[in-house]
Amino acid sequence: MKIKSLATIALTAIATVSLAACGSKTESSDSAEKSGDKIVTKLDGTTAITFWHAMAGGQGEALEKITKEFMEKNPSIKVTLQNQSSYSDLQAKINSTLQSPKDLPTITQAYPGWLYSAASDDMLVDLDSYISNDTIGWGDQEKITSSLLEGAQIEGKQYGIPFNKSTEMLFYNADMLKEYGVEVPTTMEELKEAAKTIYEKSNGEVVGAGFDSLNNYYAIGMKNEGVDFNKDLKLTSKASKEVISYYGEGIDKGYFRVAGSDKYLSGPFANKKIAMYIGSSAGEAYTAKDTKGKFEYGVAARPSEYNLQQGTDIYMFANASAEQRTAAFEFMKYLASPDVQSEWALATGYMPVVDSVMNSDSYKNASDMKVPAAIADATKKLFSIPVEENADSAYSEMRVIMENIYANPFKDEDKIIKDSVSELEQVWNQ
Repeated sequence: MKIKSLATIALTAIATVSLAACGSKTESSDSAEKSGDKIVTKLDGTTAITFWHAMAGGQGEALEKITKEFMEKNPSIKVTLQNQSSYSDLQAKINSTLQSPKDLPTITQAYPGWLYSAASDDMLVDLDSYISNDTIGWGDQEKITSSLLEGAQIEGKQYGIPFNKSTEMLFYNADMLKEYGVEVPTTMEELKEAAKTIYEKSNGEVVGAGFDSLNNYYAIGMKNEGVDFNKDLKLTSKASKEVISYYGEGIDKGYFRVAGSDKYLSGPFANKKIAMYIGSSAGEAYTAKDTKGKFEYGVAARPSEYNLQQGTDIYMFANASAEQRTAAFEFMKYLASPDVQSEWALATGYMPVVDSVMNSDSYKNASDMKVPAAIADATKKLFSIPVEENADSAYSEMRVIMENIYANPFKDEDKIIKDSVSELEQVWNQ
């Protein structure tokens, strides 16, 4: 998954802007006149809102259940969920509909990078004044973890409320580590040595470790070198080459591997072809199901100082009426409440967005999940990919570049890196 966000700090609660829709000045002024700057603090009658999302399977069922419970507690608000099937389909639907703002939903699940242009064109509602409102604001409700809240900002404005969040974790075959006398790694150097040991002791039958997401791997690696993934990043720098070579050398020698056609390493992991892998914390349900009856798996924090926050937030479009904005904000606030976050996290595998749930015994000791016990250690230093113009496309291009570098063990790595500079710059400057 791709993550995009801009860090500033803390839950500064969020402001309603006069709306401006992209393209038509008439539409912009009409929206502004209809919604105004005044926040509606009491809803009369029934207010209907629409929520576009991409939650499927058990996650979709959990969202439906929570939404039903919200409407039972708030009978004046009707929430219509519209599943767009997948993240890619949701992003495409948003992009195409931005050309006709009146057809946009009230709120949508999205990565902030998807909505950079929409924010620039005043098509999103800055939520500051809603969060700080004396009547319907956040009030005494527990504040969202600051690093996650910051990740839902675009150019310093709090357009989003964190929703289904995750981070990277280390999944390991506990039986295999014991068999080969390997401790759970806590640093990248220890991961490398553990992977080598397993590969050598298994006579090449078992690959030591791998990373699900190549652009995540690169961005996290660079952050741990003190470099942000942005337009100023130098692909040919010493730090960049070292990050690329760390994984590339392991791939060439056999003790590391990429997901490749498997897409995710949880499959090879379940089939005992790889002893450890680093992937999304939200993927535990698949790992638990696929390894059941085969071996004991374990979960630990990603062996690095910094870790990347992933997952989407909920954003509100400026075409919404004043009543819809208030109704949508009430729903967004409800989804972030501790009780709902506990229910959501235990039902879906996504991590809680409030600290009280993250640190609660009921969450940490969940009987059928192992991520909760380790997630606090994995999220001590979370960061976000800065949201800049074309950052979303550049992040995708970085994955392509990494795939190209690692595809051929007989390549000239330095040459490929040098040749890729212009490709990445072109995407940033398109």
